[in-house]
Amino acid sequence: MEVLALIADYLSDQEDGMKNLITCFLNQVMLIEALQQAGAAQYERTDARKAYRNGYKDRSLKTRYGELTLQKPQFREFPFETQVFDRYSRVEKALVNAVAESYLQGVSTRRVQEIVAHLGVEQLSPASVSRMARELDDQVQEFLMRPIEQPIPYLFVDASYYKVRDGVRYVTKAALVVSGVRADGYREILGAKVTDCENEAFWAGLFEELKERGLTGVQLIVSDGHEGIKKAVSTSFLGASWQMCQVHCTRAVLRNIPKKLQKEVAEWLRRAYGDEQRLQEVADKLNAMGYRKSANTVERFLPGLINYTAFPKKHWKRIRTTNMLERVNRELKRRTKVVGVFPNDESLIRLVGSILMDINEDWISGIRYLTMECEEE
Repeated sequence: MEVLALIADYLSDQEDGMKNLITCFLNQVMLIEALQQAGAAQYERTDARKAYRNGYKDRSLKTRYGELTLQKPQFREFPFETQVFDRYSRVEKALVNAVAESYLQGVSTRRVQEIVAHLGVEQLSPASVSRMARELDDQVQEFLMRPIEQPIPYLFVDASYYKVRDGVRYVTKAALVVSGVRADGYREILGAKVTDCENEAFWAGLFEELKERGLTGVQLIVSDGHEGIKKAVSTSFLGASWQMCQVHCTRAVLRNIPKKLQKEVAEWLRRAYGDEQRLQEVADKLNAMGYRKSANTVERFLPGLINYTAFPKKHWKRIRTTNMLERVNRELKRRTKVVGVFPNDESLIRLVGSILMDINEDWISGIRYLTMECEEE
């Protein structure tokens, strides 16, 4: 009933209503954490109990919707620990910092100026912004440069694109994210980098950095069809295979197909993926219809469209595309859109890295992504 009342409150007054909804949600998260740490619910009689509750302590948390007052549970026997303040505030700080930098450097648009007022960023001095940036940079860099401790049989690479100020120009830059499925079947974010150049030398350098941090056991690399990635894979991961993301391939083929035929051609490709002969038949058919560019696309990527079939069939659905990272990139876009234009590369990686830290914590503590062969023996 309380939740329904909060939703009604949100519908009538969205600003204060959202604050109340977030406050309720985060308080509930801490109650669940308290239950797990105590080993028993409040007033529950059980031998599994590790601690007794000792009321609440008010804690404030600054968010884009204003300052929240949360009720942090207390224990008698030992301190209560929660991820709420570290995880939630880290991304909020990075977001505020990105907007604040834009504002203070004079690159904000009217839309960003409105956001600045909403976030209360006008109260931040340049010194405060720099201090906040340093704190966040230390956390993000520690995360992005941490040792890779398990073999990674499946490696995924994808990018999302953002507007960044470069001197007096505004340019599009790529935020490249590398993730993998570990030998134990769990997913992990392995690295991220901002670049405006995706040639072979860049990719070879990125792959070498990952190997220096401990990356081993790579058997399959899944990405889009960028030539720089393909060439770097062949030299950086001897004995590994490159898999062209089927979704990216379909998009590339359909780019030169009339709209009225796109659905039909997409279905041909869907049925042919994983079968070299059927893919060649699709290419021949497209060529005969006069769509030579599309036929060339299929033939160019054909060797990389069947490599996933060399691995366990139960893995195919999840290793033939970069869908895992596509979802990550959608989340990055959703949570960074308030910034508009980033003032510099550092601001972009600071916010992207903060969000990736949260995603990674969910991945490695969540449900196993794949069941690996060694676990069945």
